Formats: sequence, structure tokens, C-alpha cells
Amino acid sequence: MNSKNSCYTYFRITGNFNPDDITNILGLPPLKQWRIGDPRNNGSIYDFASWEYGRCDDYDIYVKNQMMQSINELIPKIQKLKEIKQKYNVNYTLEVVPSIYVGDKSVPCSK
Repeated sequence: MNSKNSCYTYFRITGNFNPDDITNILGLPPLKQWRIGDPRNNGSIYDFASWEYGRCDDYDIYVKNQMMQSINELIPKIQKLKEIKQKYNVNYTLEVVPSIYVGDKSVPCSK
């Protein structure tokens, strides 16, 4: 049975900062970033900065495996992440984004 259900994961930093500073501190290129004041696709303006990294599309029913792939390269940088938190008072999020299709009886992701 082929499932249409799936999920992807990624790590995000949000707050009031210059995303280039985060890139320089961590030495990792972001998947996506924006600054406060950058325009959104709908014409409104972002009121927070964002830096995203480690999107994992390698579907695994055990979402923990995908989450670990998203943050694997960040684990050795925990001290730098602590410094970023202290300096910029940012928020860290590990996002899990499921795609669920009506009629597909399989589970998109699990613990």
C-alpha cells in the first residue's frame, strides 16, 4: 500500500536579529531566512526575523528519526546556540509538518 501521507521537519530560529549574524556564528547556510521589514508574498511585512535550517524530507514514519536528521549538524553547536539565545533572546523551534490526505488510512508520522 503506497501512502500519500507524509511529513517533513526543520529547525527555525525567530526573533529580532540579523540572519547573516546567525549564519556567521553557526557556520551553516540557512535553508530560508528573512529580516524584520522584509516583504511577505502577500505584500505585508515581516515583524520578526527567521533563520531556517535542516529541512528533512526523507520520510520516516518515526518522526524522531527525521527530527534528528534536521538537527544533527546543530548538536555540536549547542554552545553557540546558547550564546545566540543569550545575545539575541531568540526562540528555537523544531517544526514537524504533516501532510494528511483524506482517504489514506496510513499514519503520516509517529513518535
